[in-house]
Amino acid sequence: MSGRLALQAGALLAALSVAIGAFAAHALKTRLDPAMLANVETAARYQMYAALALMVLGTLPGQTRAPLPLLLGAIIFSGSLYLMAVTGLRWLGAITPIGGVLLIAGFVLAALDARR
Repeated sequence: MSGRLALQAGALLAALSVAIGAFAAHALKTRLDPAMLANVETAARYQMYAALALMVLGTLPGQTRAPLPLLLGAIIFSGSLYLMAVTGLRWLGAITPIGGVLLIAGFVLAALDARR
């Protein structure tokens, strides 16, 4: 993934994180039970971590391996938690760790690429 694309993806992820977090805090606060609301907050927080990382990596030369796993990890991790919260389908929680592993892999790849 190019640096420019990583920056764009990170900025969009960040914007969505803020929008979803605000929506959950206001519109969903009375509609979701506290555990599901906490899931949305966790999803938005980790999405923002990935977004910030993508924006930083997009400015650094040689960071070509980390952005894609970070992007996919954010989509799968946060997306599965968002869907679980609004649908109540708890089996979606089984997908969440796949996104977590991709996020971890992305951060590890970023560290390895920084050594070059």
